[in-house]
Order: sequence, then structure tokens, then C-alpha cells
Amino acid sequence: AALGRMIRNQEEVEFVAVRVQDPRVQNEGSWNSHVDYKIFLHTNSKAFTAKTSCVRRRYSEFVWLKKQLQKNSGLVPVPDLPGKSFFSFSNEDFLERRRKGLQAFLDKVLHMTVCLSDSQLHLFLQTQLPVGHIQDCVQGHTPYSVTDAILTYASSNRGFAQAQEEDSIKEPSLTVSYESMERC
Repeated sequence: AALGRMIRNQEEVEFVAVRVQDPRVQNEGSWNSHVDYKIFLHTNSKAFTAKTSCVRRRYSEFVWLKKQLQKNSGLVPVPDLPGKSFFSFSNEDFLERRRKGLQAFLDKVLHMTVCLSDSQLHLFLQTQLPVGHIQDCVQGHTPYSVTDAILTYASSNRGFAQAQEEDSIKEPSLTVSYESMERC
């Protein structure tokens, strides 16, 4: 009986695992080319609406997130991002260093209570909403709530993974925001 209790207690330990991977150049060769990264999150934490999520984000969106988190965390310093660089995106060493830096940033942020309570972080990690829509949603300027946005993305993402040929049902107000879902 004691062993059963120990196993149950171990199962209840909260975890948040995040992986930044798969850097991809978007719009290669054009003036607006950029690299985005896949962010995979898996958790059993009650702080998160969806227990798994997968989104793609670019460096400039991480910069935006850091600014927002810092604004809301007051005097608590938010971890640093890897530096901006003007290397070519074809430089694999640079992309790998940046990927590791973004990974370290998210690992630290996800262990800061003040950041975990910020809805912008949750929308950044668990929806494909553009950063402007994230701000609007958090400020209550959208027809959907933070939870609605995350649940809609989670269900459409699962639907995409399970049956690529079937169109998953999405709320019309969110459809435009999830157009890049298939990039994950």
C-alpha cells in the first residue's frame, strides 16, 4: 500500500517540458524572409489549459514576448534572449546557437511564477495567434477569451494531426488566426 501511495505521489508531480526545435526559413530569397522555430509543450500543470501544444514562432515574436513579460513582472528580471545577429539564415551554427538560447529562455520563464501567471505567455505557447491578437485577447478586445483561443487551437491542432484530409471545425472568429497552423 505504501508503494502504491508513493507511485501516485510521483505521478502527481507537476512538470512543464518545452522544446524549441526545427528552425525553418520562411519566404527564402525574398526581402521578408525569416526563420521560425517549432515550440512543443507538454505538461500536466494546472496552470495550462491544453496539456500539449505545438506552435511556430519567429525571433521577433520572442522579443515581443520578453518585453510583455518584463512589463508585467515589475522588478523581477525576465531572462535574456540570445542576441540579435545579421548572419545569413543559412549559417547552421548561428541557427543552432539561437535555438539553444530560445530554449534556455523558455525553460527559465516557465519556472518563474510571475511569468506563468501571464496570459500572454500561454497564448504565445499554445496558440498561433499573431502577437497583436494576443494583446487584444488579453485586454478583452476579442470575441473570444484566452481559454477559448487555446482550446480552439488545441482541438484544431489535434484534428489536423489525426485526419489531415478532414477540415476541423473552427469558430469563424478564430479561423483567420490559425491559418499558419499547418506549419507546425
